[in-house]
Amino acid sequence: MAPEFPFLNSALPLQHRIDDLVGRLTLLEKVSQLMHDSPAVERLGVPAYNWWNEACHGVGRSGVATVFPQVIGLGATWNRKLVKQVAEVVSDEARAKHHYAVSKGRRGHYQGLTFWTPNINIFRDPRWGRGQETFGEDPYLTGELGVATVQGLQGDNPNYLKTAACAKHFAVHSGPEADRHTFDAQPTLKDLYETYFPAFEKLVSHGVESVMGAYNRLLGEPCCGSKFLLADTLRKKWGFKGHVVSDCGAIDDFHSFHKSTKTAAESAALAVRNGCDLNCGCTYTDLVLAVKEGLITESEIDTALKRLLSTRFKLGLFDAQESVPWSKLSPHIIDSPEHRLLSRKAAVESMVLLKNNGILPLSKDVESLLITGPTASSVDTLIGNYYGLSSKLVTIVEGIAGRITEGGRTVYRVGCALNQTPMTGINYTYPTAEEADVVVAVLGLNSLMEGEEGDTVSSQTGGDRKTIELASCQLEFLIELRKHSKKLVLVLTGGCAIAIPEAHEICDAILQVWYPGCEGGNAVADVLFGDVSPSGKLPITVPKKTSDLPAFDDYSMNNRTYRFSNVEPLYPFGFGLTYTQFEYHSMNGDPTSFTLKESVKVSGRIRNVGSRPADEIVQCYVLPTDKRNAPKATLVDFTKVHLEPGEEIVVAFNLKAVAFASIDESGLKVAPTGKYRVVMGASSPSARSDVLGAPKPLEFIVSC
Repeated sequence: MAPEFPFLNSALPLQHRIDDLVGRLTLLEKVSQLMHDSPAVERLGVPAYNWWNEACHGVGRSGVATVFPQVIGLGATWNRKLVKQVAEVVSDEARAKHHYAVSKGRRGHYQGLTFWTPNINIFRDPRWGRGQETFGEDPYLTGELGVATVQGLQGDNPNYLKTAACAKHFAVHSGPEADRHTFDAQPTLKDLYETYFPAFEKLVSHGVESVMGAYNRLLGEPCCGSKFLLADTLRKKWGFKGHVVSDCGAIDDFHSFHKSTKTAAESAALAVRNGCDLNCGCTYTDLVLAVKEGLITESEIDTALKRLLSTRFKLGLFDAQESVPWSKLSPHIIDSPEHRLLSRKAAVESMVLLKNNGILPLSKDVESLLITGPTASSVDTLIGNYYGLSSKLVTIVEGIAGRITEGGRTVYRVGCALNQTPMTGINYTYPTAEEADVVVAVLGLNSLMEGEEGDTVSSQTGGDRKTIELASCQLEFLIELRKHSKKLVLVLTGGCAIAIPEAHEICDAILQVWYPGCEGGNAVADVLFGDVSPSGKLPITVPKKTSDLPAFDDYSMNNRTYRFSNVEPLYPFGFGLTYTQFEYHSMNGDPTSFTLKESVKVSGRIRNVGSRPADEIVQCYVLPTDKRNAPKATLVDFTKVHLEPGEEIVVAFNLKAVAFASIDESGLKVAPTGKYRVVMGASSPSARSDVLGAPKPLEFIVSC
């Protein structure tokens, strides 16, 4: 039997179906479909659809799901293939959840297929609580892992989107959280096009279906109604064909906080006219009034609606479920052993060894072990923010305790508070430490202390941190603990840079584990006991102290991140040790002089001169040889390789001329000229890397 309406006929061309449906809707019905909670149009057989879904590091807020390491941890893997695999599993679970919900007649909040991820904002300041949702501070790394996420979420089916990904928050959105509804970011055009825009442009060029606008203003315009951002840059310059969604409640901010408009009708009209198609919120109900007042035309509303319907059609939401791939995925795959194993692998690869005087890996036969610290037994330490629920969350204390050989004496004591004043009176942790052969102190942050506005209970600044140092009660505890410990390992939790210069001096080993997900405890044990050699690299710079940072509300990139900072860090961007030793040698480049139409192939030999198999992330940076107005160093490529003991391989990068280009003060790309240093190594170029024990990098000079 033929469908009652042409738009329900999946054999017809997409645009034909969209036009047919739009032509049948009244103005009121059209407006209703521009809001995140789009009601059914029963007379036409249009089902209800809720656009608001989260998948930051697993399907979020929708019951049981595999909880993967928080995004900053995925950034620390520097592994495109792995990040894509994680996103593929997330989209599998999303499809299974969605189709099961639809089969039960449920089409509500967090049951759809449009996911507002990835967050590809640049983690420009370590005080930002939402930096944990990002891939770090570097535009290239962020863009590469963002693309991998989009590919995993959206799939490669020629007829259907598996799910719809969303690049957020466009643009220049990275704290302070408390000011995000009122702030007007004023970066230079150079900073915009050199730092804040590249990842968004890259995801657009790779087909991301959606872009979310930011709460704040940029250069005077509210981002979700910015002609410069949405019309001129996103659509005209970059050729974006998908839909734009507002952050939740952001359209109300136009008149309530930014004072860019006077009424809700004016705000809704401004947003739609400049290219924001979907309102997370209900401000767009005033579009009917806006049409009556001549603020916007029905034709402009049609344009926005057609973009949204395109996404819904591509997801198969108007087709019979049995004709859509993935509709037969069983809910039994959700949080399955196979998916948990991938989460554990991702967590292992995310962990960054910051110091090791030889104490690690630990022996499973250790006779006496003390596990202490306020984040050792905390499930909030595993999940970060924007999380799903897990059928089993393996805490760090459980993972370590489960690895000790029978007969070993393992004790757990909380030791100190998370972020309160030091304890008074007797602390039995210290005499217990004196009896232990090894003490593992698990300190740092959890998701109660950092996150999004309204989502944390222990932050006095809306989810951000005022200082980046370890909480004073934890530091004082650690210093005293050192006096009573024969061997002291620090396991550091959190989604950001934590300044720990004192801890670096007194601890025998330090392992950064982020928010490692549902299998986090087992993954920590895998690394501590040497089942796997750590391979993670920092996706951020760790400063020595808060006073090394510029003002939090200054969006200039001057003195920020490894690319522009003039201050020596505690730990450099890209740094991370392992349980073996790598040697870099014999770098070559061809040609040594190139034109704008040519590329340069640089290569070097990497040898595992240690006794353990391990992975290495080989990083390639370009540095100008003069004092031109350019980043001090720019990551241009990277790759992850595995080497057995004694094995040597050649790693090569093919660099196009664009890798050497720069951005001028007007935001225009400047063709490369002169000489450049090309550096291959295990960290960003920094004298501090040598001090910390990173392999000596290779350098090569090329000219254009």
